[in-house]
Amino acid sequence: MSETSSPSAVMRILNRIEVLGNKLPDPAILFLWALMFVWVLSWVLSGVSFTEIDPRTGDPITIVNLLTGDKLAEFMANMVTTFTGFAPLGVVLVAMLGVGVAEHSGYINAALKSMLKITPKSLLTPVIVLVAIVSHTATDAGYVLVIPLAGVIFYAAGRHPLAGIAAAFAGVSGGFSANFIPSAIDPLLQSFTQTAAQIVDPSIQVNPLNNWFFASASSLLITVLVWLLIDKLIEPRLQQTPVDGDPEQIPQFGELTAKESSAFRISSLVMLAGLVLLAVVSAPETSPLRSESGNLADFSAPLMQSIVPLIFLLFVIPGVVFGYMVGTFEKSGDVIAAMTKSMNGMSYYIVMAFFCALFIAAFGQSNLGALLAVKGADNLRELGLAPGVTIVGMIFLTAFVNLFVGSASAKWALIGPILVPMLMQLNISPDLTQAGYRVGDSASNIITPLMPYFPLVVVYCQRYVKNTGIGTLIALMLPISLTLLVCWSAFLLLYWSLGIPLGIQSSYLYGM
Repeated sequence: MSETSSPSAVMRILNRIEVLGNKLPDPAILFLWALMFVWVLSWVLSGVSFTEIDPRTGDPITIVNLLTGDKLAEFMANMVTTFTGFAPLGVVLVAMLGVGVAEHSGYINAALKSMLKITPKSLLTPVIVLVAIVSHTATDAGYVLVIPLAGVIFYAAGRHPLAGIAAAFAGVSGGFSANFIPSAIDPLLQSFTQTAAQIVDPSIQVNPLNNWFFASASSLLITVLVWLLIDKLIEPRLQQTPVDGDPEQIPQFGELTAKESSAFRISSLVMLAGLVLLAVVSAPETSPLRSESGNLADFSAPLMQSIVPLIFLLFVIPGVVFGYMVGTFEKSGDVIAAMTKSMNGMSYYIVMAFFCALFIAAFGQSNLGALLAVKGADNLRELGLAPGVTIVGMIFLTAFVNLFVGSASAKWALIGPILVPMLMQLNISPDLTQAGYRVGDSASNIITPLMPYFPLVVVYCQRYVKNTGIGTLIALMLPISLTLLVCWSAFLLLYWSLGIPLGIQSSYLYGM
């Protein structure tokens, strides 16, 4: 096959995937069908006795029949709280209220114009990917900030906005376990890894930053891979996809006026002053923003729990200052109107979130996810493969399970107590096992419609291309997902062979 025919063959495959994927029902209906499938499957399997042990309880896994009268009554009684308690819903809506003020005041528009002046068009992709990776430090902020802004930035630069969204989505979600900056995911995974390792060695201790060096190096790898794929494959393919979104929803760009430039500088200084104040308040060891242990990065730390409200304030304050200075806001009602406009664009996501929340709750209650994860881990153990092959097998298993169980902590709580002790018997350290898990957990995030933020990214795309569907986004992200899965796995094996430390107080081998 010639070099010129290979890309066209790839394009044909991706176009076919897009067509087939877009024939799937609307995401909201897809979640409804998935919910009904879980109900029926839970009824079918509830009478089957499984020998697999649930590591969370120590008892054999039992599938809960969700079609009993009691369970259906419980489902109806809890439907409202299941929806309102759906974590991504609150994150998205509260953050978008603040972003809406900054957007409709013109502040974000001014910020993007300023950024585009100093960033070459050819370097937009790697810059966006790096920003997306670093956004993990602020938990889910990347989904509600970086991804939509990436579309705006690409559009403003005369590039296809869906390519920008794909680049940011790849960094935020595909590169979820890569970061230069330690984040809350590090101690979260470490806690499960240490508990699992202590099944074999009660005295073992695992450092929360045991994968930090590998995660930092992975950031560079992911940036380069996504950069090449976006610029050489994905964006050229998108040239056949016209931008036909609602003109009122697509930002227009021109030169900054002197008044706008002055307002942007002052409002940005106000935002910077707020960040400095936050740093000053957080610095003391007795700060109320720290956890009981004095750590700012713990999930229990008020600072971590306040990330979304802080994002809200981070955009509302400079947005209001900018709006009043340039005249887009003349009274308080204009600020509320800006928030209302931002919510108008989220109505479709709210509908999808309703069905998504019900499905995820039912899937968890049924124990089907636990059965899938544990059976996969048990089968991997029974294969008795060489250590390096086992690590790769674990990565691919995790990527597969991730298509059905989105939560990183939930998956690791299920398969960690099986895989960590198993690989310790092969003299593979818990640090290396956790690193492998992080690779698999990230790579397939961007191709599963069951990931809670996946429908939100579809909504972002529809802002520019009206007929964007599940298939469109999967076709965009599939080359990135497969490339990350293969190349990141190979990178871990190379990293291991070179003996470069995985992180602080980490090792590759156990008991040697």
